Amino acid sequence: MTGVLPRLKNKGTLANSSTNASKNSLDSLDLEVLNQRFDQAEATELIEWGAQTFGDGLIMSTSFGIQSAVMLGLVTGVIPDVPVIWIDTGYLPAETYRFADKLTKRLNLNLKVYQSPMTPARMEAIHGKLWDKGTVEAFNRYDQIRKVEPMQRALKELKTTAWLTGLRSQQTDHRKTLNRIDMQANLYKLMPILHWGSRDIYTYLKEHDLPYHPFFREGYVSVGDWHSSRPLVSEDSNGRATRFNGLKQECGIHIPQTPEEAESLNSSSL
Repeated sequence: MTGVLPRLKNKGTLANSSTNASKNSLDSLDLEVLNQRFDQAEATELIEWGAQTFGDGLIMSTSFGIQSAVMLGLVTGVIPDVPVIWIDTGYLPAETYRFADKLTKRLNLNLKVYQSPMTPARMEAIHGKLWDKGTVEAFNRYDQIRKVEPMQRALKELKTTAWLTGLRSQQTDHRKTLNRIDMQANLYKLMPILHWGSRDIYTYLKEHDLPYHPFFREGYVSVGDWHSSRPLVSEDSNGRATRFNGLKQECGIHIPQTPEEAESLNSSSL
C-alpha cells in the first residue's frame, strides 16, 4: 500500500521551522532530481522535507471535501500549526460547514478562511446564476470570482512559497500529468498523496479514526458547491463527472492561470 503511515511519534518537532529559505536557495531547487528522490517516498517524508525547506512559507489548502480528513491528519501530524487555507464560496452544503467545524476543533487547525469580496447576492444580481447557464465559460467566471481570486489573494497575503495539496492522479486527466513536486504560478506545489488510491484513503481514515465527509454515505465521491455536485451514478464515466454539471473537471485553483492554459485544461474534452 502506497504511502500510508501512522502519525509520527515526534509530532510537532518540525513546527518551529520558522524561517523561510532564501529566494536563491529556492530558485536552485532541481525539480527533476527532487521528483526522482520523492516519487516513491512516504507521504510524511515529503511533508517533513517541505517543512524543513520552506519554513513559514509553507501552507496547505483544504476543501473539506469527501476525503479531506486524510491530508489534514497527515500534515498536522507533522506540522501542527501549518496555515490551512479554506476557500468558502458561500454556496457550500450545510453538511460541509458542519464537517469543517468538526475537523477544525478535533485537529486544532490553524484555519484561514477566504471568500470572494463579491457576495453571492451581488454576484447573482450582476451575473445571474452562472451555474445554470450550461456553458464552460459561465462556470469559469463563477470559479474565478468565488474560488480562484480568493485563493490567489490568500497565497499572496500569507507570503506563500510552497503549497501542500491533496491532489491525486486518479482524480482528473490534468492531475495524471502532475509530479509530487511541481510549480504553479512561481510557487512550489507538494502533493504527498498523489499516488494514493481509494484503498489507501480508506485505510488511513480507518486507522486514524477520521471521517469521510457525510455525503460519502449518500454516494458522493466528490463534493463542492451544492448547486454543482451530485452523487455518482452508474452512467458516469468517472467521479469528476458529478461536478460542474459534467462540463469540466477542474475549478481553476489547481491549474495554470494564463487564459490559454485555463481554457485548454478546463475544457469539457478532459
